[in-house]
Amino acid sequence: VKWFFGQNCHLVILACNTASAKALRTIQQVDLPAMDPSRRVLGVIRPTVESVAGFTKTGHIGVFGTSGTINSQSYDIEITKLHPHLKVTGEACPIWVPLVENNEFDKPGADYFVKQHIHNLLKKDDKIDTIILGCTHYPLLITKIKQFLPQGIQVISQGKYVAESLKEYLQRHPEMEKRCSKDGT
Repeated sequence: VKWFFGQNCHLVILACNTASAKALRTIQQVDLPAMDPSRRVLGVIRPTVESVAGFTKTGHIGVFGTSGTINSQSYDIEITKLHPHLKVTGEACPIWVPLVENNEFDKPGADYFVKQHIHNLLKKDDKIDTIILGCTHYPLLITKIKQFLPQGIQVISQGKYVAESLKEYLQRHPEMEKRCSKDGT
């Protein structure tokens, strides 16, 4: 975050669920006031959580994430705050990030790990009808995930919801929108 501020960024999005889960509140409440209270740091979990209730029919949500994200229980906490009637079940998928980063995500070997984590999640709660991809790497696995999911289960990839939330944020905060460059400089 300090590096981005050093590059004259006035608004930083922590586009990592694990970073959002483990560090966002500390950055916002402790670090930011000391560094530069006129700047903002936002995360990716809250925008995803705000949209999730409109998808589920059963009230049972699954979350695939890294061990750090799942163990933080950030999705459980945020969903319960906004939608206390929803039940959240997480499944840590630690091998999925290396599959993506090593360009193995679309290879047949990835099938085993995708099937395994789908099975584990649905074994914990067979009423899940909506799954959040709680890692920004996981959308690269979405084709495989959908291939092995039972019919009727929706998958939420958060990019669209984070972008929409950012747009709304900038509309509510025109002073911040004016400070942000739009040409990459």
